[in-house]
Amino acid sequence: MKIKVLGSEAACGTSSGNGSSYSGATHVRVVNSGSTNRLVSVENSSNSLIGTFTLGGGASEIVVKTQTDEVFAAHAEVLAVGIAVEN
Repeated sequence: MKIKVLGSEAACGTSSGNGSSYSGATHVRVVNSGSTNRLVSVENSSNSLIGTFTLGGGASEIVVKTQTDEVFAAHAEVLAVGIAVEN
């Protein structure tokens, strides 16, 4: 898998209503820069929770979302950037 970076990686917002849509990206790469497990949440543009998952220390994942969904995390150690995915 190849990724195209669509912006600059930055710390995730840490509360509902403080997430980011990452400029409308439908894929977001999240990485936990710390060693503690952290909760990552996805909510819609009305701040209604869609779902959560635990991101292990040092781990990374790609979140698939709609253009208006927002991602936030339980701690600013979780960094994220919008990406495009190529197979």
